Amino acid sequence: SDSELELLISGLPSIDIDDLKANTEYHKYLQNSLQVQWFWRALRSFSQSERAKFLQFVTGTSKVPLQGFSALEGMNGTQKFQIHRDDRSTDRLPSAHTCFNQLDLPVYETYDKLRKQLLTAISECPEGFGLA
Repeated sequence: SDSELELLISGLPSIDIDDLKANTEYHKYLQNSLQVQWFWRALRSFSQSERAKFLQFVTGTSKVPLQGFSALEGMNGTQKFQIHRDDRSTDRLPSAHTCFNQLDLPVYETYDKLRKQLLTAISECPEGFGLA
């Protein structure tokens, strides 16, 4: 696929989780919300390959901006990574809107469920679009 080809050509990016976290906006979640804390813990536990898949899932590309995540581009210019609370069923996978660098994160009940659902989403839906 195109996304796999991009990873082969570009190589695995080094994804600085602290830089991403410093350039994240939250909607209907707070930085200290349990699910947000679990999300960052899960992302830190991912391999470089899984982190690259995550980046591709939420932004449409596995490339890290040269100037870091503060320079992340969206459809309308510079657009920070966003985590939106998804109040629908926690049986849903996280979904993404790559035009806006947006992750819709359900309010999972446990860390293990959040991590498992996130890994499933980035592995099975590399383009990020959630199916309702």
